[in-house]
Amino acid sequence: MSLPDKRGLWLTAKVEAVRPLVCTVYAGVDLTPVPDCVIIFQEEVMRVEKPVKVTNRTAKEKKEMNTPVARKHPEKCETCHDSEKKKCKDCGCRKCGGKGEQDQQVMCDECDGAYHIKCLGMKVLPEEDEWFCPECKNDDDIVKAGEKLKVGKKKAKMISTTGNTKRDWGKGFATVGRSKECKVVDKDHFGPVPGVEVGMNWFFRVQISEEGIHRPHVAGIAGTAKNGCPSLVLSGGYEDDVDNGDEFTYTGSGGRDLSGNKRTAEQSSDQELTRSNGALAVNCACVFDDVNGGKADDWKKGKPIRVVRGYKGAKHSKYAPELGNRYDGIYKVVKYWPEKGKSGFRVWRYLIRRDDPAPAPWTVEGKQKIEEGGYGDVSYPDGYHEAQAEKEKEKAAKEAEKQRLKEEGKAMGKDNKENKGKGKKRKADDDDSAVVEPQVKKAKIFTEEKAPKSKFKPSADILKAMDADKLNSKVWEEVKVKEYSNKKEMTEFVESQFGCIICQDIVFQPVTTPCLHNVCKPCLDRSFKAEVFSCSSCRGDLGKEYTKPVNTDLRDALMVIFPGYETGR
Repeated sequence: MSLPDKRGLWLTAKVEAVRPLVCTVYAGVDLTPVPDCVIIFQEEVMRVEKPVKVTNRTAKEKKEMNTPVARKHPEKCETCHDSEKKKCKDCGCRKCGGKGEQDQQVMCDECDGAYHIKCLGMKVLPEEDEWFCPECKNDDDIVKAGEKLKVGKKKAKMISTTGNTKRDWGKGFATVGRSKECKVVDKDHFGPVPGVEVGMNWFFRVQISEEGIHRPHVAGIAGTAKNGCPSLVLSGGYEDDVDNGDEFTYTGSGGRDLSGNKRTAEQSSDQELTRSNGALAVNCACVFDDVNGGKADDWKKGKPIRVVRGYKGAKHSKYAPELGNRYDGIYKVVKYWPEKGKSGFRVWRYLIRRDDPAPAPWTVEGKQKIEEGGYGDVSYPDGYHEAQAEKEKEKAAKEAEKQRLKEEGKAMGKDNKENKGKGKKRKADDDDSAVVEPQVKKAKIFTEEKAPKSKFKPSADILKAMDADKLNSKVWEEVKVKEYSNKKEMTEFVESQFGCIICQDIVFQPVTTPCLHNVCKPCLDRSFKAEVFSCSSCRGDLGKEYTKPVNTDLRDALMVIFPGYETGR
């Protein structure tokens, strides 16, 4: 249905008009009605016969029911047109193009490409839960929590690896892996993340990954050339990129030799419009062209990109935050083109423009909205301030010990000079037990500024939507009386209270059962199809004839708190 000009799957439909043939199509497991669908392949439409006993069938009905009809199905491969005789690297092995020995093929979890294990030089199928082909595989150089980075023989002998040093080699928060994963939206979700407001700011990149805004820890561009780019981070990677706030130019990735653990280097080869660069190009509402680039006739029809500006971009842009990583809303690709960079090699450039109803965080309206929402402060990981305070205390103790030893050394040197003087009598008031008190420099102790309580109050439209849901009045009352420092805290609490026990997500098309538990209607439908007619939370009997009515008041309330949360569900 996403490609109406091509043959799709077989679906049930109800005819509404004949010329042209217009139907209401029932799609999906839940048979969701999709009205006003114009049918292109009219000669392939088949009537659904009513069941008739064999003894009661007429001659016409017998002929209709017993005449075999070959159904036409959509082509799986547009390159070879599903020909079994032709070798095809799109639907067969990406190396040899062969389609045989499917039990000896492995699928890439990134590009969905198939490979014969013998073509890869492998003897057995890989045992990893997620396997990536040579084209998609990236060396993971992020140190996960509780893991050590694999290093070569040369690097294994270095001080930073052996640990024979007093220096702190990346044991802080910046190098840990995700402590949680966003379940509100899928990793390939395009558009805003429910509960995340424009202007919210996080101290570390890993935090925006945990919130589902930008999943990669290091890479600036998320997504693949197959699906597109759902998000990107601006961190001032190229000096000739221009950032005007509502519009900016962006340079693609690649073409740099980053061997030797380098984070950046001079351009040493041409960039290709593949992988992450291709992902950005796919977002543009024009025909994909990896030679000349493209420009959208209507740029607003392009796929949405969540844009995050990092503090590192402040050296090139006045719109970047001074601290942290700030979510700036939805942008779209206007055009993309190749050009020669300063180093003489080809780079891919993109013009990206803002298309978000929320005011930008650098405008007067945006600052006012952030102030009212109470989410203007930078968000730190749990325990960060305590860890920093402990570090400062240790540093202060070391500094005090160092200063004490220094003063003791000075005192001992002074005594030695005095003892060298011959025939000099010691003064009676000298005391052998006197101790020199060193003057210790006071170290700066890190103190956490406590956020004021009850800084955020739900708006009038949110309170009105809560009051309208009478069935969940007790839960909404708990939401109202709880104190929050910002809106994010409130949305997280609401998410915890209205989560479906089956899919572990925010309830979609919520059904409030007679026992006052909330569950997704599609989840409840699957439960009933499995002949389980009880509540998933308390196991209370719902009855086989339970109609599963959607609680529209709860649905409306969740839509106000999480705008667009049903998108893609």
